[in-house]
Amino acid sequence: MTVAPTKATGTDMIKRIALVLIVIGIFVTTYLSYLKFSQSAAVCVEGAAFNCEVVLNSIYSEIFDIPIAYLGLLMYLTLGALFLLENRVGFLQEYGKILMFGIALFAWVFSMYLVYLQVAVLQALCPWCLTHETVMTILFGLITYRLFRSLQDEE
Repeated sequence: MTVAPTKATGTDMIKRIALVLIVIGIFVTTYLSYLKFSQSAAVCVEGAAFNCEVVLNSIYSEIFDIPIAYLGLLMYLTLGALFLLENRVGFLQEYGKILMFGIALFAWVFSMYLVYLQVAVLQALCPWCLTHETVMTILFGLITYRLFRSLQDEE
């Protein structure tokens, strides 16, 4: 006998997928942060358009002397904490989804700017950075979907 999926299980599945993406994002940005901190060379696909060193050491890899990788790690940790606490903290029960949407929107737009810089300005790609940007795009889509689903459920 099969059980028909309910809204709760669909929402739970989206949340689980989002948490998996956050863990992947934390892994990638931790590695990129380690590279910036230790001044190590990245494990990278060499050749063609790929050149991690150009991307990771460009003037665009920092904002006000803060490595972008650190900011990415902070963003994933923040989103992870919000996801894990959203059912436990009253404020987050009320405003958590819109807060996550705002953070994810800003992070996604900034990530798309970073893709532009890699392609058009630096003319070099970093697979680690592109992995983050792909994860951020999918995560932004899931967070947006969750927000719109919750808004529809309120009506």
